[in-house]
Amino acid sequence: MPKIMRKIIKIDEDKCDGCGLCAQACHEGAIQIIDGKAKLVSESYCDGLGDCIGECPRGAISFEEREAEPYDEEAVLKNKALKDFPPLPCGCPGTAVRDLKDSNNERPSHHTEQKTASRSELANWPIQLMLVPVNAPYLKGANLLIAADCAAAASYNFHDAFVKGNTLLLGCPKLDDAGYYAEKLAQIIEINSPPLIHVVIMEVPCCGGLKSLTERAIEAAKKTLTLRVTRLSVRGEVLEDEKTKYVFS
Repeated sequence: MPKIMRKIIKIDEDKCDGCGLCAQACHEGAIQIIDGKAKLVSESYCDGLGDCIGECPRGAISFEEREAEPYDEEAVLKNKALKDFPPLPCGCPGTAVRDLKDSNNERPSHHTEQKTASRSELANWPIQLMLVPVNAPYLKGANLLIAADCAAAASYNFHDAFVKGNTLLLGCPKLDDAGYYAEKLAQIIEINSPPLIHVVIMEVPCCGGLKSLTERAIEAAKKTLTLRVTRLSVRGEVLEDEKTKYVFS
């Protein structure tokens, strides 16, 4: 196909930190994260409208006018059709978005020998907040369980007590970027309107940040919902359990 002069995105790889926000914002699939950097994988997928530009926190994306392949909407639609469960921008095949609610009744054959074992109540994949796309289909209108990584290990009945009936997002405000978490959660809340957010944290001081950043996200999104916060001891016992109703007119 002959090239034409047109407006197309330009990526400054020196500025790019591989966060993947641009790849999530590109509805055409023109951008992927490859070897930790955003790449324009096909000129014909880029419509030149620049939805990705406003999402880049590093200012690594701009417009340029040059010879490029024409935008091919048909090719974009075909590419989308091949990606019913696309990998996330991080590029790891194991992070492909999956809604597990319909498969919760399916259990591996080896589980039949474990008569006393409870089944997994996990309804979504991935579960790491850093990896979950803000528009993942399993987020729409779902109750969200935002849990500290350690909570899942401390609570012996984590699935039955907390995961069941909720969409799980795991994170650690101590080890991860809390500011990014707050911004991403605000987007998730704004786009998906969860009726309930249940935050499960540990008694250790650093865990309190997960509650704080969730409250910041709710205030930023201005969505009416109920926030429930459960604080666990390091042995997994419930120390506090409280609910707060947020109402925005």
